[in-house]
Amino acid sequence: MFKKFTNGCVKLVQNYLPDPFLFCIILTFIIFISGVLFTGQSPLSMIIHWTNGFWSLLAFAMQMALVLVFGHTLASAPAFKKITKKLARIPKTPTQAILLVTFVSSIACILNWGFGLVIGAIFAKELAKEVDGVDYRLLIASAYSGFLLWHAGLSASIPLTLATGGESLVKATAGAVSAAGVPTSETIFSIFNLVIVGVLVVTLPLINRAMHPDKGSVVVIDKGLLEDEEVLVEMPKENMTPADKLENSKIVTWLISIMGFTYIIYYFITSGFNLNLNIVNFIFLFLGILLHGTPKRFINALMDGAKGAGPILLQFPFYAGIMGMMTGANAEGISLAVLMSNVFVTISNKVTFPMFSFLSAGLVNFFVPSGGGQWAV
Repeated sequence: MFKKFTNGCVKLVQNYLPDPFLFCIILTFIIFISGVLFTGQSPLSMIIHWTNGFWSLLAFAMQMALVLVFGHTLASAPAFKKITKKLARIPKTPTQAILLVTFVSSIACILNWGFGLVIGAIFAKELAKEVDGVDYRLLIASAYSGFLLWHAGLSASIPLTLATGGESLVKATAGAVSAAGVPTSETIFSIFNLVIVGVLVVTLPLINRAMHPDKGSVVVIDKGLLEDEEVLVEMPKENMTPADKLENSKIVTWLISIMGFTYIIYYFITSGFNLNLNIVNFIFLFLGILLHGTPKRFINALMDGAKGAGPILLQFPFYAGIMGMMTGANAEGISLAVLMSNVFVTISNKVTFPMFSFLSAGLVNFFVPSGGGQWAV
């Protein structure tokens, strides 16, 4: 029965779930029509609200894109590839492989969600090479299941945005949060959050392990398909131009890394462990530069990681436009955001309000499949 249910869910998603960008457009239309109907504003007024908000999240969109790109770049560093190869030799049975890939993915996603996605995929590939009889479908799913933990970790966009503070935060929250922000000690590092993270880190591998099929139902992959296609070719030094020598210079990497890590040390000495999006991205940037060894290798890895940032850069202006229509008020000062807030206030009390807020956020997340974007909307 459970397999029939999951197969039905797969078919439903494959047939009816469009690209997230289409969801942006659909939600834009819904909010546009709702604004006209429920706030009595003209279509032109709603379009003006839309365009007024359209570019308001540029800085935030850039931060989100860099989280992915720098995390991807760090995960593809040779040092981490060597670590995954060594770790892949530890498990001896398929279920041990599932346990380990889930645990590693979970820890990596806690550190950085872009890093976790890439490390999980690389590690799953190495495990498939080393462990016979492991179900490849479950192995890949387990590698990505650690993503459940990312928004409780060090790259969580909402807590880090709250910690960053600033006038944009005051504007986004309609003054509910001050420019000083909310420190990560009250969000990421709160006891409540840490307990949830600890429980998931322990239980998630066990749940995935329990789902491993019997030998007769296991789907394995041809190990020949998993061989590395990329071969690092070093240019002979005698053939290098002055520009090539600079691009392949480890000295350049060391010098800029010293500057970067000097500031990182200074930041933690003066600010403690009060993380925000900027310092997290800064740390991952300079770790990536250092571990790739040369500027050329780092640039190549960065270009590869940047391919995944396209959807973020495309969708966030639309999220901002939706936010503009939500907060755009009519002559009486009434906006869709005000109307929705009044509905939740009316049906809630101080006990149930957090629950209804949670449910409404989950509903919005179907249309805005981004933690930071969903929160902004």
